[in-house]
Amino acid sequence: MTDILILGTGAMALLFGSRLISAGVKVSMLGTWKEGIKAIKEHGIRVAGDEDNSYSPAAVTSNINEIRKTRMVLVLVKSWQTERAARQLTNLLHPEGVVLTLQNGLGNLGILSDLLGKERTMQGVTTYGATLIGPGLVRPGGEGLITLGINPRLSPLKLVFNEAGFKVEESSDLSSLVWSKLVINVAINPLTALLGVPNGRLLESGAAKKIMSLAAKEAALVASEKGIPLIYKDPFRAAEGVAAATAGNISSMLQDIKRGSPTEIDVICGAIVREGKQLNIPTPVNQLFYQLIQSQVELFGQQ
Repeated sequence: MTDILILGTGAMALLFGSRLISAGVKVSMLGTWKEGIKAIKEHGIRVAGDEDNSYSPAAVTSNINEIRKTRMVLVLVKSWQTERAARQLTNLLHPEGVVLTLQNGLGNLGILSDLLGKERTMQGVTTYGATLIGPGLVRPGGEGLITLGINPRLSPLKLVFNEAGFKVEESSDLSSLVWSKLVINVAINPLTALLGVPNGRLLESGAAKKIMSLAAKEAALVASEKGIPLIYKDPFRAAEGVAAATAGNISSMLQDIKRGSPTEIDVICGAIVREGKQLNIPTPVNQLFYQLIQSQVELFGQQ
């Protein structure tokens, strides 16, 4: 039986864990969220469906001493936890193993590769989404796509993803996909978090759509100046399409705000601001998003 270690116990970790377990993959989960770990230990991973919730038993722990060395690791922790995850993996990753990150934002791959080596760390991009309803309970956000780089070390992961029913493609230019997703994220995630609404509600407001457009165009300009082509011509129309397709979804940033947790604003809007400064490109909307989300976390969070 194939073994995979998933780092994280949040929405995406639960989504991937449940589907891999259902496909016969032996999944171990490593996390720090006490309530989530307790719920998974007691009830397994629960997936909310149209009728009854499904249930998948899963091995989960916060103790790295309970995890044996592994060849396949899927990193799905929040970006602010990436460095800690990388340090944990220095003791857990097999010398011939591979780590795949499907996290949001920029910079996660660099943190992982600095500690684990470039040959053992890979970037992927996914459009699958999920909403964390409660500890150990997730609602899938519909079908999506996983895009992986072309690398022989990823072949076993690609195989198990296919067996679990995920749609998987390969690309020789992941930077374009990473930035294309980032541009959409800056347009949707912070605004839903600030307004406290699902993705689709943004499209009901002309003012919200204008702000989405400004944020997306700023990010797209930075990408263009870096020489990174996006996979669409109009960044706002692309963001609008994603918001419509995921209308009922609660963005990961809004989920974080609701839980009083740190957000990934630093690797989303914060990344656009930093990259813009290096290129002397003003990014006032992304800067304002960054500061507003940081203020919200500082004033109302539980860090």
